[in-house]
Amino acid sequence: MLFEFIATIAAAFGMAGLALIITHLSKLAGKRAPKWLIPLFAAIGMFAFQINQEYSWYGQQVEKLPKGVEVIKTAKSTEWFRPWSYAKPQILRFIAADIGNASVQVDNQDIHLFNLYLFERRRAVETVPQVIDCSIPARADYVIPEKGNTLSIDEHVKQTTAWRDLATDDPLFISICTDKQS
Repeated sequence: MLFEFIATIAAAFGMAGLALIITHLSKLAGKRAPKWLIPLFAAIGMFAFQINQEYSWYGQQVEKLPKGVEVIKTAKSTEWFRPWSYAKPQILRFIAADIGNASVQVDNQDIHLFNLYLFERRRAVETVPQVIDCSIPARADYVIPEKGNTLSIDEHVKQTTAWRDLATDDPLFISICTDKQS
């Protein structure tokens, strides 16, 4: 975020420099440029850079995802204080699943363990361990067992998780259950 702040200031100085050149050229032409031209160009530079960063953030994050991690869901956002977002909604949050490293329960082939990654602009990435039962279908947050726990993973999952229904057309179900079976 520090680098983004520095880049925003640099964009403001760059545009202000362009306005300064325009004011000097207008003096050579015998006319005076308005005094507000330099601050206006600086503000335009700052806004243009920030808007560009907000729209390119999603693409930059997806490019950084390791192999096997797939985007499952995106959340487009429109805000009143970002009027340009009504013309083209921004993606400021998305969920990715670590499909490539999903593990299948040895005792029950319908149970899959994997990680979900929650991305949000200007926030740290959150990792949420998940378990999916493809036979029900349902998903739940996976509670990692404590040391010395003698329960099998199947028993642990049944006792510690709160299952939520999962639709068969849900991208998470399709990615984990359908792709693994075929």
